[in-house]
Amino acid sequence: MKLKVCIAGATGWVGKPLCVAVSGANDLSLVGAVSRTHRSQSLKDVFDDSKIDLIVSGSVAEALGTPTDVLVDYTKADVVKANVMTAIRKGVHVVIGSSGLTDEDFIEINQAALDNKVGVIAAGNFAITAVLLQRFACEAARYLSHWEIIDYASNTKKDAPSGTTRELAFRLSEIRKPEVNHPIEETIGERESRGTTLNGSQIHSVRLPSYVISVEVIFGATDERLSIRHDAGSGAGPYIQGTLLAIRDVRNHVGLVRGLDKIMR
Repeated sequence: MKLKVCIAGATGWVGKPLCVAVSGANDLSLVGAVSRTHRSQSLKDVFDDSKIDLIVSGSVAEALGTPTDVLVDYTKADVVKANVMTAIRKGVHVVIGSSGLTDEDFIEINQAALDNKVGVIAAGNFAITAVLLQRFACEAARYLSHWEIIDYASNTKKDAPSGTTRELAFRLSEIRKPEVNHPIEETIGERESRGTTLNGSQIHSVRLPSYVISVEVIFGATDERLSIRHDAGSGAGPYIQGTLLAIRDVRNHVGLVRGLDKIMR
């Protein structure tokens, strides 16, 4: 039996190719699509693809009126949490590709998922190269005690830091927190110039045209320095395979799993 999938943000940058990929998979069935800007339209008209004949819903609650196994959320920071909680309360598993959730949000989501006995997989970035950056950075943190993170994104991105950067800071904190020789709060001059502290790491967010999503973690030691960086291109292709992997795996979990690497075999 095919896994029934609903995609929130279906007409967006990642949502559109993901709808096509789910529709074309032998083991998956696209049963729901959510887009506030294309509500009540047919995806075959929106995508100009006669193979995807599905009416777009204006909300997750509306879309989940159709029996659904997994909700995939690629929306925006201002709606993702409400979407996720709606799905969880209906007993639907969730894959989160949207950014903007805080550590406190994830604690609440995890508890709700446990209470409702569903799985949630959240990744700041579903691209394999981003997963490798996290893995390499965590390995470096075992040996290097000082680091800071630079978070790059388009000037149109409203939330900061990005989900990719938040997840990296969280994963590094599981190894340890970086050493700080001069306390941030004792900065002479403008305290804000030192960025924000998240899970112990200093993060500096850059928002400029020409960036999509990039993250760089810089490790410093006496007379040496190591930089590890991920840059996303303009296409959504790198995110599709990782998201499909999460869709197929999420039913094997109860509660929250943070990070695509946690389910990679």
